[in-house]
Amino acid sequence: MKSAIRKKTLAALLMLGLAPFARAQDKLKIGFIGELSGAQAAVGKEQLEGFMLLVERNGGKLGGVPVEIIKEDSQLKPDIANQVARRLVEREKVPIITGMSFSNVMMAVHKYITSQEVFLIGSNAGPSQIAGEQCSPYQFITSWQGDQAAEAVGKYATEKGYKRVLILAPNYQAGKDIVSGFKRYYKNEVVDEIYTQLNQLDFAAELTQVSAAKPDAVFAFFPGGLGISFAKQYAQAGLMKTTPLLSTFVADAISLPSIGDSALGLVSGGFWAPDSANPQSQSFVAEFEKKYGRIPSNYAAQSYDAALLLDSAIAKVKGNVSDKKAFMSALKAAEFKSVRGSFKFNNNNFPIQDMHVQQVVKDGKGRLNLKTIATPFKSYQDAYHDKCLLKS
Repeated sequence: MKSAIRKKTLAALLMLGLAPFARAQDKLKIGFIGELSGAQAAVGKEQLEGFMLLVERNGGKLGGVPVEIIKEDSQLKPDIANQVARRLVEREKVPIITGMSFSNVMMAVHKYITSQEVFLIGSNAGPSQIAGEQCSPYQFITSWQGDQAAEAVGKYATEKGYKRVLILAPNYQAGKDIVSGFKRYYKNEVVDEIYTQLNQLDFAAELTQVSAAKPDAVFAFFPGGLGISFAKQYAQAGLMKTTPLLSTFVADAISLPSIGDSALGLVSGGFWAPDSANPQSQSFVAEFEKKYGRIPSNYAAQSYDAALLLDSAIAKVKGNVSDKKAFMSALKAAEFKSVRGSFKFNNNNFPIQDMHVQQVVKDGKGRLNLKTIATPFKSYQDAYHDKCLLKS
């Protein structure tokens, strides 16, 4: 008799959504794939913290719906990324995956994830292929296409009158995209292009080549831990005093405390910096600093925007993300207040956005920070969008 009563009570609770495990089942699962270990862990962790800042502020909800964030470490290995992507899709049945720190990892899993009609909300990697011919209606990128920041720096270098520039970057997709972007708008002589291994941390040989070439400036792309090692060694070689260092993603809130004052004057390109004047950015910076005790990087900012995008779209479909057409339309509408100000997706579901040039300075609190000094491009479309067959 008691057993029957218990069964009836449990059934009633299930119908009302009050049983503990029924509530757990109601949670919307979202996968996060990023570099969470190794030399590049700072990038993935910063993305995750930016994303979770909004989730935790909302009491574990996005769009008013309880969410479960399933974190996976790709270890910067495409084969591992494939394994975790399949686990998220096939075992966990996630309808949404976010994160994606590096372009080689993005390229390894992009086709699989989107072909399964799982929504991919990329918050860092933006390789040229998926901005162009391999674009998908299931991708929504809240960061940038890989060439864009370098294009801004290339234009800046031309306008500054640097006649001879030497280029360094890791030998992988993002490195090649960024070099292409810089050269697209740098109109003078490229002395040399030097490509390094993705996990290389000793740049003595390359810096010897820089010293011998005597360029007017150096343009370098080295993300995360690579950037810290490169910038430190560049300064130790005495080059920071003689040869201006132009970069993308060498100088950011992750690397500057480790590089130290030798980074002062270093120039970088990007869509956002902590000095952005719009209220949404100022609120984000203050909240991030209060929670984590440090200045947020662009990796955190663009991942926070990914959370804001999902928050708006999930609310718009009232949590029914299984209505793929409606959810896709809600994501495309991008009805949220971005840290960069206005936000609009292009036909390829990459942002149309301003691209800035920043310089490392001491802020009002005496900390190394980035200050916006120029905006070479306004409402800028990436160079590959016209190769994507998706319509606006």
